Amino acid sequence: MLSFAKKSKVEILNEPIEDAMCIQSFVSGLLHACGSITKNSDGVRVDIVTDFEDIYDFLNKLIEKLYGEKLSLEISDDYIINKTTYYRLSFPIEISDQVLKDAGILQNGEYNFNGEIDENLTPDDESKKAFIKGAYVGCATSSIKLSELGSRTPTTGYHIEFASHKEKFLDNLRKMLENFSIFPKISLRKKIFVLYLKDSESIKDLLALVGANECVLELSDEMAKRDLRNTVNRQVNCINANINKTVEASLKQISAINYINKKIGLESLPDDLQEVAILRLANPQESMEELLKLSTIKLTKSGLNHRFRRILKIAEFLKEN
Repeated sequence: MLSFAKKSKVEILNEPIEDAMCIQSFVSGLLHACGSITKNSDGVRVDIVTDFEDIYDFLNKLIEKLYGEKLSLEISDDYIINKTTYYRLSFPIEISDQVLKDAGILQNGEYNFNGEIDENLTPDDESKKAFIKGAYVGCATSSIKLSELGSRTPTTGYHIEFASHKEKFLDNLRKMLENFSIFPKISLRKKIFVLYLKDSESIKDLLALVGANECVLELSDEMAKRDLRNTVNRQVNCINANINKTVEASLKQISAINYINKKIGLESLPDDLQEVAILRLANPQESMEELLKLSTIKLTKSGLNHRFRRILKIAEFLKEN
């Protein structure tokens, strides 16, 4: 079963990118998120390393469309450490420099791969969205788990994050998201920088921005389920609290009545107190409202409470003397 993050990525890849500038922006976002550059005697090797297999066919089509070449694919298993299969997508060396130029990473003969985003690559909203899509597919993860309405399994909070060793990349990505009124935060976690969103509405805005509209609907449905579950839990807790109060009050009253009966006998009580004492002993589990319904005594709830308070005081007096 796909995680929520991978499900949203699959949905993003279901929408083809036709515009050349947007393709370059998408590739740039992907390279900044999970790309690597290696220089050797043959030239410059550009790789995408990911655990998301579906990106291969999608990216291959984009690269073939722009450059007439195809990516190569290597698969490696890392089950010993974290039980994950990784996919290394390698660009042909013949087009690597051109890809890096188009992605704004190779400028004036210098490889700028420290996280600086070329503003000329994202001049408008559509190209910015394409870059964000590439970054999302490349390094976004989520702790969101969708639940069933009747499930009692504890659910996680709402959380989506982009993780990277390059703080500048995440800071520039944050500024780009702010352009769309999405305001993530950045923190450092074990030498890895994390740009994250925890607000459910902001997460829905991000998912809508990258084109994961089905996930937006599923998240909205999940929020409704959780709200309903929380409402039911609050009501149950309130009912249980009232039951506990009723039981505690009844036990206290019965204890006092039994003590009075043992010490001086219930017949020594005034008639009005004898009536409620016998009523309580006969109905130990009932609430005050139910006692009033069962009795022939014309009393209000306040009046019944007053009589029981008098009984409790009499029991306290007998214990002290």
